[in-house]
Amino acid sequence: MSAQSGLSCRHAFTRTLAEIAAADPLVYAVTSDARGSVTLGDFARDYPGQFVETGIAEQNATGIAAGLALSGKNVFLCGPACFYSARAVEQVKNDIAYANANVTVLGVSGGVSYGALGSTHHSLHDVALYRAVPNLAVVLPADFEETVAATRALAAHRGPSYVRMGRGAVPDVYKPGTCRFELGKANVLAEGSECAMFACGEALSHAVGAAKLLEEQGVSCSVVDVHSVKPLDRETILDVCAGARVVLTVEEHSVYGGLGGAVAELLATHRPMPMAIIGFPDDFMPAGDSHELFDFVGIRADRIAEQAIRLLESISAHGALR
Repeated sequence: MSAQSGLSCRHAFTRTLAEIAAADPLVYAVTSDARGSVTLGDFARDYPGQFVETGIAEQNATGIAAGLALSGKNVFLCGPACFYSARAVEQVKNDIAYANANVTVLGVSGGVSYGALGSTHHSLHDVALYRAVPNLAVVLPADFEETVAATRALAAHRGPSYVRMGRGAVPDVYKPGTCRFELGKANVLAEGSECAMFACGEALSHAVGAAKLLEEQGVSCSVVDVHSVKPLDRETILDVCAGARVVLTVEEHSVYGGLGGAVAELLATHRPMPMAIIGFPDDFMPAGDSHELFDFVGIRADRIAEQAIRLLESISAHGALR
């Protein structure tokens, strides 16, 4: 994992979307007074005929995006995740997902990116919500390179999707040109024999760091980037778990209903085994910088490694569940 690129996933998205829009006049961006948050200013200037601004009206924006898509446009609906996973849920469900409209809903500043604004602006429930909506894919890219690859893949995809990303710059997990993105296909970043670790979004870099710390302690750990929480790559997850003693999931989401819930549901029906879900507790988070909140709940390489060690020690003492 390299140092921070100095650019965020949202910058990767808008730069890539502009390149796609330049070659395809059917690509549209719709936003609700969020061109600054999404960094769509240049897009609006360069492609005014492919840009729709609704003002602060997420529900209206969702209906407009669905209408454009159902008339043949390839639409990216962009705005803060906290609003598109709360205020506009009914419209996303009915206008986009139920109609199977070709709209990518981009939720920026997701998770606790708006940390200082408090729980009203946190979106730690969005994966749980949207993976329960039929037809809707749910994607969380981890870094700049993966966001570029995901944007290109979703532009080629036909059907509704929800993509969540953060606000600030994040560590680079993938080197330039190395990220393979296929919707519904996880990326195995490391292979190990004792611990299987699954992560998504900005939490992935912390999982990669934890695996390196575990390796230094003689613990062999797999790391899998589950960028598509829905559709879930069931085959890869089960294959990786078959070679491990314990499972951990790491995510910037509530411990209920997110990636951890998806993996737990799969393992409960196909391969029960000791598991820990690392995420945000069932509580409203205090206001604070997103890095402080990650530390607060233990989404940090050393804390993740400690949980893995405790889980391995527990099954050694009491016997593994098989």
